[in-house]
Amino acid sequence: MDRRGSLTKGMLPLLAIHAVSEYYRLPWKPPVTAALLGANTLIYLRPAFLRHILPSIDQVWFNPHLILKYRDLKRFLLSPFYHVSDSHLVYNMMSLLWKGIQLETSVGSVEFASMIAALLAMSQGITLLLARSLLLFFDYDKPFYSEYSAGFSGVLFAMKVVLNSQSESLTNVYGLVIPARHAAWAELILIQMFVPGVSFLGHLGGILAGILYLKLKRAYSGPDPLTLTIRTLTNVISWPLRFVRNLFQFRRGRISGRGSVGGRQTGRTMSGLWRCQACTYDNSSLLSVCEMCGTSRGARGLSSREFSSHSDDLTLEEIRLRRIERFG
Repeated sequence: MDRRGSLTKGMLPLLAIHAVSEYYRLPWKPPVTAALLGANTLIYLRPAFLRHILPSIDQVWFNPHLILKYRDLKRFLLSPFYHVSDSHLVYNMMSLLWKGIQLETSVGSVEFASMIAALLAMSQGITLLLARSLLLFFDYDKPFYSEYSAGFSGVLFAMKVVLNSQSESLTNVYGLVIPARHAAWAELILIQMFVPGVSFLGHLGGILAGILYLKLKRAYSGPDPLTLTIRTLTNVISWPLRFVRNLFQFRRGRISGRGSVGGRQTGRTMSGLWRCQACTYDNSSLLSVCEMCGTSRGARGLSSREFSSHSDDLTLEEIRLRRIERFG
């Protein structure tokens, strides 16, 4: 989370190039990570067609005092998706890209979406609870309870905890080589020391949310209700698309060129087609010679050895001319 920032021009094209290059080299493109990147960027850019829908950042700042006083869920839920500067957005989105690709690839899109929703709600809730507790027990009002913050970094800290929870390797955090599972704590302290205007409680709430999420996952072995809900909704939404795709695949069969190959049917005609007995290629009933191997329609076919020797008698030029004749 960030409370203030100066505009740094020219960084958004850098983010776009980096994101596209990362996704281009992936064999599987994680859709939830891409959706989160797009949503955060669109909200920051506020294009004309969204301006009358999206609230301004002044309406969604995370402020514990205003959230509790007015029960303002809009501030509670939307503030992570708002950023105050180009550098704030780019830094968070590059971190999201790296962590999101690894987590979504390892757990799957449905569980990753459930994880993000849970981490967002828990990090915001823990931050709110910490700010309220500091006010009640230590009378810390302005430093934490009344501060304004926004940004996705609280969720990113929670994702870092989850990602490094089982790691036994070392990692480099701003020049310090430490165990990866402690990287979030080191980054929390270093950022607070050297980066002005960041929300300490927001980052701390993210780390505690990641720890709580891991403990709940270990205590509950089955799939969580949120994952089941997201999976059910995904199946319901995607069912028409799957139905249409399966319908077209069924009608098309296994197509190669102008006919299909293989199958268990051995009849000579099938829906206006006849099957070559030499190579099992389905040809149009208008043809008298197989398009695949050149066997005549009435022939029983040659064995593989006979077919090979028959082909060896033809020169390359004769084969080329026959193909031109066959395919026009």
